Amino acid sequence: MKLVEQHCVHGAPALDAGAVNAHLAALPDWRLLGKRIEREYAFTDYHETIAFVDALAAMIHQQDHHPELRVRYRHCLVAFTTHSAGNAVSMNDFICAAKADAIYEERRA
Repeated sequence: MKLVEQHCVHGAPALDAGAVNAHLAALPDWRLLGKRIEREYAFTDYHETIAFVDALAAMIHQQDHHPELRVRYRHCLVAFTTHSAGNAVSMNDFICAAKADAIYEERRA
C-alpha cells in the first residue's frame, strides 16, 4: 500500500536508519534534518501559500499528527517528527509527508 493511502496510528515507533533512508528515497523532496524530516514548498503568492496551509491543516487534523510549519509569503516549510517516539522519525511522519506532497501536487495541477 502506498504511503499516501495509509493512516497514522497512535504509538508509532521510531524507525531505524535503514527504514528512514528507504522512505526518503520514495519522497526525494524531503530531507532528514536531525530527528525530523522536512520539505519546503514554493508558491506564486501568499494566497496560494495560505490555501495550501489550510488544506494541509485539514489533513493533519484528520491524521492527528501535527507538523512544525514556517509560513512565509511564497514558501511553507513543513517538518515532521513523532514526539511519542522520542522525538524521532516514525512511519506517521512519512505518511503525512506523502499526503502533504499529494495536496501540493493537486493544488499545482
